[in-house]
Amino acid sequence: MKKISVLLVLTLLIWACKKGEDTLPDLFPGFMKSVHFPDPVYDFSRNEISREGFELGKRLFYEPRLSRNNTIACGSCHIQSAAFTHHGHDVSHGIDDRLGTRNPMPIMNVAWQKEFFWDGGVFDLDLAAVNAITNPVEMDETIPNVLRKLRAHPEYPALFKRAFGSEEITDARFFKALSQFMLMAVSDQSKYDKVRRNEEGASFTASEQRGYLFFQKNCSTCHSEPLFTDRSYRNNGLEPNRSNDIGRDSVTLNPADKYKFKVPSLRNLAYTAPYMHDGRFLTLNRVIEHYRSGMVDSPTLDPVFRQQDGRLGIPMTEQEKEDLLAFLNTLNDRAFVTNPLLAEPETGGFLVK
Repeated sequence: MKKISVLLVLTLLIWACKKGEDTLPDLFPGFMKSVHFPDPVYDFSRNEISREGFELGKRLFYEPRLSRNNTIACGSCHIQSAAFTHHGHDVSHGIDDRLGTRNPMPIMNVAWQKEFFWDGGVFDLDLAAVNAITNPVEMDETIPNVLRKLRAHPEYPALFKRAFGSEEITDARFFKALSQFMLMAVSDQSKYDKVRRNEEGASFTASEQRGYLFFQKNCSTCHSEPLFTDRSYRNNGLEPNRSNDIGRDSVTLNPADKYKFKVPSLRNLAYTAPYMHDGRFLTLNRVIEHYRSGMVDSPTLDPVFRQQDGRLGIPMTEQEKEDLLAFLNTLNDRAFVTNPLLAEPETGGFLVK
C-alpha cells in the first residue's frame, strides 16, 4: 500500500510540473502601474505587451547584430546595473570606439514619456531605436541590413512567429518588440515609492523628511513627482561644452530653445553617474554645488533659477544640502537594477524555449 501511495504522489508531482510548464506564460507579470503613478501616455492598444513579444524584445535589446560589425547592442550603452545608462562614461562609446557627444539617458519609465533623448528629437518610443542603430558613432548600421541579419538567423524567424503569428520580420514588428521590452523597465520600488504607498514599515528618516520638504519647495517645479521629471526642456545654467551642443534648438530651430535639454528623472541617481547631458559631473555633490553656486547666465536660462536678489541658483545651507542628498538616495531602486526579468537572457529572466 505504501508503494502505491508513493507512486501516486510521484505521479501527481510529475503532472503538476508538466502543468506548470504549460502555464509558464501566466508567470509573466505584464505591464503594471503602481497606484501612485499617473496613467501612462504610451498607446498600448497598438502594441499590447505579450510574454512572447517581450522576450523577443529582450533578445533584440541585447543583440549585437544590430550594429554594423556585430559588436554593439542596445544593452552595451544601456546597462541594467546602471539603470540602463552607460555608467562611468561621460558620453556614449559606440562602434570602433567612436565617441558620441551626449551621455546616454537611462531607459526607465518610458511608458510615461512622449518624447525621447536629451533634445526630444524622437516623438514615438517605437522609433527611438532608429537613432542609435543608424548613428555613425553609435551602431552605424541600416535598418534593412539589420532585418536581413535577423531573417538569416536560425532562431529569429521562429521567435517572431511566436510573438506576432508569422515568421515575417518587418521593421514595424522589430521596433514594437524592442518597445515591449523597454516598456517593462519600470522603476517603482524605491524607498520613496514604498513610503508613498504607505507600505508597512516604510518611513523617511528625519534627514530624509527634511530633504523631501526642501525638494518640494525648491526642486519639484522641474522634477515633479512621482516620475521626478516634468518632461520639459530647460536651460539649467551649464557652460556650453566643447561641441557647443545647443540642445532643443537643434530640433525646433528656435533660438529661444538654445542650450535647453530635457529634464531628466532623478530616480536611481546612485547608479547613473556621471550626470548632465554631457556627463560633466562625476558626483551628486558636484551637481548640487552647480545648482547652489555654479550657474552660468545666458538669455535662455530658466527663470526658476533667478532669485529676487539677482543671484542665480538655489540657495541652501550645508545642512539642507546634506538633507537633500539623503532624500535623493530614497529614489534609488535596487530591485530595478537587479530585476532578473530585465537581465540578459544568459544571466537571468525568462528564457525563450
